[in-house]
Amino acid sequence: MSVLDFYVHVVTRGDLLGVGIGSDPAEWEAEVGTDYLDVSSPGFIRRDYGLVEVSFQEDGNAWSCFGFNVQVHRLRLDGPSAVPGPLRSAYGAFPARTKFADLCAALTAQGFSVEPDNDSSTTDIHRYRVAQSGARIFVVAEAGASDTSRSGDVWRLSVSPDWWKHVG
Repeated sequence: MSVLDFYVHVVTRGDLLGVGIGSDPAEWEAEVGTDYLDVSSPGFIRRDYGLVEVSFQEDGNAWSCFGFNVQVHRLRLDGPSAVPGPLRSAYGAFPARTKFADLCAALTAQGFSVEPDNDSSTTDIHRYRVAQSGARIFVVAEAGASDTSRSGDVWRLSVSPDWWKHVG
């Protein structure tokens, strides 16, 4: 499978390497690896794997994932070191940039609909929603002078059903 297949899988299935919403931190560690940084506060953990950021919340004595992001833009800054080893093994080398047009074409070829989902808080990033899954795709609209991004680059993929229910 290609990296583009990986991105399509994430935004249509809501998981990566078999872990996703509802998986606990140990399950994520077993599949994605031990090379991460946890930032925690009472009842919340954000686990940073580089390319992937996972959010966990505590419910009683159990922790579960309530959302995760694939930070595609980090590939331009950190290169291959941003990609967890298990993802490199499964999908090969990750390119520094992915064009939204390519991701959108791959999604529509598989029968998925991608629709604008912008808010008025930013003009430099456009947000799109995969209608069937609710996942969001953030796309560079205006490249910044100090950034290596280009208009049309995928910035981030977001899988967080509960979050998006509340913010629209």
